[in-house]
Amino acid sequence: MSDAEVLFENRGNIGLITLNRPKALNSLTHNMCVLITKQLREWAISPSVQAVVVVGAGEKAFCAGGDVVKVSKSFKDGSKEWRDFFHDEYVMNVLIDEFPKPYISLVDGITMGGGVGVSIPGDFWVATEKTLFAMPETGLGLFPDVGGGWFLPRLPGESGMYLALTGARAKAPDLYALGIASHVTNSDKVEEIIERLAASEIKDNDDVDAILNGFHIDPEPAPIVPVMDMIDDHFDAIQLEDILSSLSNDQSDWAQKQLSILQSKSPMSLLITFEQLKRGAMAERFRDNMQMEFRVVCRAMEGNDFHEGVRAILIDKDHTPVWAPASLPEISSSDVEAHFKTFAMAGEELNLS
Repeated sequence: MSDAEVLFENRGNIGLITLNRPKALNSLTHNMCVLITKQLREWAISPSVQAVVVVGAGEKAFCAGGDVVKVSKSFKDGSKEWRDFFHDEYVMNVLIDEFPKPYISLVDGITMGGGVGVSIPGDFWVATEKTLFAMPETGLGLFPDVGGGWFLPRLPGESGMYLALTGARAKAPDLYALGIASHVTNSDKVEEIIERLAASEIKDNDDVDAILNGFHIDPEPAPIVPVMDMIDDHFDAIQLEDILSSLSNDQSDWAQKQLSILQSKSPMSLLITFEQLKRGAMAERFRDNMQMEFRVVCRAMEGNDFHEGVRAILIDKDHTPVWAPASLPEISSSDVEAHFKTFAMAGEELNLS
């Protein structure tokens, strides 16, 4: 296989994207985002491409996220590479959401952060027994971006808020129960699915759905279903502090575990994420949500917690981040609000023209 970071192939009636950094769990680079955007724009108007399929190379991951170590280093070095990465990644996310042909993600393996962004905005999300999904950003001093503000609050009940704040991991049964996964199949069927799609006449999403239904296997009962009532009870709140108070007053093992998890996260990230999902739920279009997320991520880069989270989790790996501010009472509503304000100059906004 080529050593290019991302591979593109016209196979039969489909365009096939392969995220090709298996040793790095196919984590996204700026270059990959730029190349995918360019290729999608070409395929959007190509009569020979009736649908697009995206997969990850290797046995472990679909895409484990973005290259955040490089992003943090770029900011600290004073370059604008970090901004270009987020800008062009979000442009790619919007293009996937608005792509005029069926977009199918075969999510076979670890899928977090940027991997969610290159798949969730599409039309079909196929999980396997190897799929492991998470949006763990609050533990990294960030927030669930790449469209998290759009799709998470649109999940059943308060499950999106729960996933966003805790960074909980989910496998195929939960993903299907929540509607994140449109289909579930066996990992050894992925290549056959690609070949079937490539050989089929695809006019619209109904044609893709019919093909994927032929490979679908109902997963085992979802572990999240028995706790959905507790999720809804505790995570339906007007303020983040209400969630913590509600969990604190519940002495069940599950509630106390969630409380402990939340108390380990960046306080600023929790507050930003809570506000992001509330605002994202009101957004009229995916692209409006991404405009918001771009403002927030640019402001988040200027704070302490993202860089401290990257250090603690990914560089030194001591897993003892020192968050600043260290507690929720130290953060005012205006501190949170400042992350969401439009930029003074129009040229600083996400350019989706």
